[in-house]
Amino acid sequence: MKIALLGLTNTGKKTLFTLLTGRNVPATMKPGEVLEGVGPIRDKRVDVLAKLYKPNKKTYAENHFVLCPDITEGSQTRDWMDPARRGDLLCILIRAFESEAVYHPAGTVDPERDRANIETELLLADLQLVETRLQRLAKEKKGGQSQGQKLEEDILKRFQAALDEEKLLATVRLEPHEETAIKSLDLMTRIPILYVYNIAEDDIGKDFEAGIFAISCEIEKEIDAIEDPGEQQEFLEAMGLSAPGLERINAALYDALGLMSFYTVGKDECRAWTIKKGATAPAAGGKIHSDIERGFIRVEVIKYDDLIALGSEQAVKAKGKLQLQGRDYIIEDGDICNFLFNV
Repeated sequence: MKIALLGLTNTGKKTLFTLLTGRNVPATMKPGEVLEGVGPIRDKRVDVLAKLYKPNKKTYAENHFVLCPDITEGSQTRDWMDPARRGDLLCILIRAFESEAVYHPAGTVDPERDRANIETELLLADLQLVETRLQRLAKEKKGGQSQGQKLEEDILKRFQAALDEEKLLATVRLEPHEETAIKSLDLMTRIPILYVYNIAEDDIGKDFEAGIFAISCEIEKEIDAIEDPGEQQEFLEAMGLSAPGLERINAALYDALGLMSFYTVGKDECRAWTIKKGATAPAAGGKIHSDIERGFIRVEVIKYDDLIALGSEQAVKAKGKLQLQGRDYIIEDGDICNFLFNV
């Protein structure tokens, strides 16, 4: 899954990108330059399972981030748009901190204004694309119209009506075959969006409206620099935080993408695997290897909470908590799975 990291100038995107991926960003970047990086999702469940099984290695799930060029409002050059279109999620960073040392392109800090303006940019980009495509279909119609072209035209007209009302295209419900028909268009507002406010230290713990994730990139830099776990925990408690913001933002990104984790354990490796919510057992097995999905027989499932409460697999089995599930089983977040298959 690719997460496009977007925002106006001086919102803290580079800092957040470095924190999430560990990749340093050059002080100056070329116009239109894009950076990509992969960041592990620090999953405490993986850490706990590793302590229990003492494997040769532990493997976290990962997020793939794309640092896009700055959004420039009203500009005809939208360098940020192409890499963002190819993302599975738009993570839009909004500046919500005051600093005389860091200028704001609009002259003042107003996160609600900036959020509304960026949303307008996204809507206009989609409207331009939809209208251009409709014009092309109208020309093609003169020579006869295929069923596929008619379907696309009908969908695009529904999109145009929604955009005229300033509605995100994600609000337009489509059937699976309709999704397939317009997938190649890469419409911006069909992509899930997570708005992230980069806040000041004094605003940590403040409540924001639903759909807003708040993080202080400067404070997260300080937390990340503390190597001793005990000292880090003391710092978090002093700041009134339950967990580092990087853990919380990765969880929020997962949720926005409709993702969850299941686990495999053993002496060789304890590992988190990423799947879509609602995935069946064979589909989950396919994440590990296509042979598992193809030759799926059944899956042995231990609930994470049961394992931690009882202390061992043997105790789980003795209590009758080990589940044997078939191909219709829907994997749940935190399931520890052992797949049985034959090819």
